[in-house]
Amino acid sequence: VQLQASGGGLVQAGVSLRLSCAASGRSFSTYAMGWFRRAPGKEREFVAAVSWSGGSRNYGDSVKGRFTISRDNAKNTVYLQMNSLKPEDTAVYYCAASSRIYYSGRYYNTGEYDYWGQGTQVTVSS
Repeated sequence: VQLQASGGGLVQAGVSLRLSCAASGRSFSTYAMGWFRRAPGKEREFVAAVSWSGGSRNYGDSVKGRFTISRDNAKNTVYLQMNSLKPEDTAVYYCAASSRIYYSGRYYNTGEYDYWGQGTQVTVSS
């Protein structure tokens, strides 16, 4: 599976932004998908994950209530809707695919993901 993230940019605090992650390959619908981010000088942080069917979703504490993950298996795409953006959301955002996070329960663990996209920069100004 190859992943291509897009939709990042420079925005002001308080606005919304939607990231997309397009996947190649016919097996997209069999993978759970996740979003992570890395801010300068920090470790990669779990943002959100969604099961292969879209029926289960999990979020990092810092984005709960503001971000929503969704997927469209017909379009081989996963989305991250980001509302009420804050300067501390500034980071490179990565999408990733996993065959096992909803069996292991470790959706927040980067080691549970099999494939990664290249990242898209989100910068939120105050």
